[in-house]
Amino acid sequence: MDKAIAAIEAQQAKTKARTAAWMVGEQLKDMVRREPGIGALIAQDLTAGGMTLEKAEEKIRDYAGKHRTGHFACVTPAEAEKLLREYFGLPEVGGPSSVACGDTFPQGKAGEGVVSLEDFF
Repeated sequence: MDKAIAAIEAQQAKTKARTAAWMVGEQLKDMVRREPGIGALIAQDLTAGGMTLEKAEEKIRDYAGKHRTGHFACVTPAEAEKLLREYFGLPEVGGPSSVACGDTFPQGKAGEGVVSLEDFF
């Protein structure tokens, strides 16, 4: 997680604060904090994969342009997150490597491949 945030902040330092590309970095940091498992992918893409916050922002801007209503274009945070996941090749929320700290997992019944402490008593 720390490497991903450092890579994002390194790219943010190359842009002016509060620009669209800088805000993409903020959303990515929020995603990494929520789902530490995606941090390694983002860090790799930003440091060695040739991907940038500016290119990610272009994807969002293109989407907004294609979904204009008159002279107005808007991308919701959920839409932006979906686009960022596509750009960086990240799993969907709840998919592999997207487990957040503190998540709970479904409980199974004994004999269904789930280990129960009761089995040891």
